[in-house]
Amino acid sequence: MLESMLKEIDPVVSDILSQSLDSKNISTKQAVELFNTKGTEMIMTAMVADLLRRRSVGDKVTYVINRNINFTNVCIKRCGFCAYSRDFRNEESYFLPISEVVRRSKEAWELGATEICIQAGLPPRMDGFLYVDICKAIKKELPNIHIHAFSPEEILYGSCRSGLSVREYLSMLKESGLGSLPGTAAEILDQDLRDLISPGRISVADWINVITSAHKLKIPTTSTIMYGHIETSENKAKHLELIRSIQKQTNGFTEFVPLSFVHKEAPMYHNNLVKGISPGPTGHEVIKMHAISRIMLNNFINNIQVSWVKEGAKMSQLLLEAGVNDFGGTLINESISTSAGSGFGQIMKPKEIRSIITSAGRVPAQRNSVYGIIKVFDGKDNEDETLLDMAETSQFGSYHELIKLDKFRYNHAK
Repeated sequence: MLESMLKEIDPVVSDILSQSLDSKNISTKQAVELFNTKGTEMIMTAMVADLLRRRSVGDKVTYVINRNINFTNVCIKRCGFCAYSRDFRNEESYFLPISEVVRRSKEAWELGATEICIQAGLPPRMDGFLYVDICKAIKKELPNIHIHAFSPEEILYGSCRSGLSVREYLSMLKESGLGSLPGTAAEILDQDLRDLISPGRISVADWINVITSAHKLKIPTTSTIMYGHIETSENKAKHLELIRSIQKQTNGFTEFVPLSFVHKEAPMYHNNLVKGISPGPTGHEVIKMHAISRIMLNNFINNIQVSWVKEGAKMSQLLLEAGVNDFGGTLINESISTSAGSGFGQIMKPKEIRSIITSAGRVPAQRNSVYGIIKVFDGKDNEDETLLDMAETSQFGSYHELIKLDKFRYNHAK
């Protein structure tokens, strides 16, 4: 049926989608054609992505019970898209001591979390072994929890501050309990564009070096793109091609996550610092980004994740019909998107995630950090409540409360 429908659309797009259905890889140029589709051609692109998803991973939609711990918002960088970072002298600057990071980790573990996700700013004069000490402290208390932590930007900073090579630093982190790296700090992997939106940010070459070094050490990573600002269709297509080429070499990526630019409080939008900047992607651009990610990466990366904190519950549910098979995590605390103006909350409880998945006609499945299935909810047990479902959300605090707490003020903590 789908093949016959393809005969009714633009022949160039039809040929590209037919090639995808035949399990052939599409080129960057062909991906640009898909990014430029509208109307029926765009809908057909999403339909093909959905069919490829079904062939690759079936009808399960996975999620992980995890907690984000963004331990400081103090950062030496001033990226144009980041509304989270603060100068160390700012009254909203905070720094969570390791004891508080461990406390939050234990609280999450006791509520059923299997993963702790740690990312933060780059504080000045940071002890180069801070990340190592954080991992050791968590693992001492919680030997079985998975630590998914430290972006390539943080790894590079820790490496520089410690005087170790990237490989040596990653090896030390792995020995200390690090389980995987988030492939964030990628934004768009085009150096000219990065120099516009985040001058001084980790270079494309350094990002690739950190990621491939991790993969060589058998440390898996995720991969991401941030879009909806000043990038072109060609920028997005080339980014996907680069991710695909790395995966061909290393097979170290567990997932790909498109991240919409949240514009409301982003300095480069709020202060009109970058000419021609967009207020985030349109709905059509969001659909195409996820669908084309599935089409370009399908033969190499099984899992395309939606970020519900960026897209909200309704759009996230819709994207399950456009190639997405993973709903991300419960998060519990989310600071970075929230500070930029995202209004979709800081936690989504497991029962709500399962309800969204089930009402989309798919099967919810709880996974671990490397996509091992913990439990499939394909019956009445979908209504079972976990300890996290029963917890009062207020007990976890919020980003807006955290930046007002005097006891975690950066200058006090240091």
